[in-house]
Amino acid sequence: MKVVLDTNVLLSLWVFADSRYSQIRHAAEAGQIELLTNADCLAEFRRVLGYPEFALDNPAQQRAFDAYGRIAQKLSTTTAPRKPLPACRDRDDQKFLELALDGNVRYLVTNDKALLALAKRKPLKEYFSILTPQHFMEIPALCDSISIQAEAPD
Repeated sequence: MKVVLDTNVLLSLWVFADSRYSQIRHAAEAGQIELLTNADCLAEFRRVLGYPEFALDNPAQQRAFDAYGRIAQKLSTTTAPRKPLPACRDRDDQKFLELALDGNVRYLVTNDKALLALAKRKPLKEYFSILTPQHFMEIPALCDSISIQAEAPD
């Protein structure tokens, strides 16, 4: 299952270790879901890690960036014409829609209101679903693989 996580979800998982979403990180680290990213999305993550309000020193920023980078598959930027996408109100979020389309993912996981507002728009529903982390964790295939993994003996 291919998935794109936007920057706010990355922060929740790799900086703040938000236990509400830990299933997502565990599934990614176990290879049960495939996280996709690209140069633009990685650049945003790196930039946001440096925001003063997070008070992360350089080593902490690098650890978060590297931990995500080790498991995310990097897609090259495409120059091929792409299918039409609606414009996101927040231009900085357009890159996540493009990555989801280019990577042929099933889900774009976000808490961003501008992206979530597009969840029911055509043509997006034809290409991929936009879900909150909470709704993503309720997907039966994800729940089943996590519970099977949790029950496996060490």
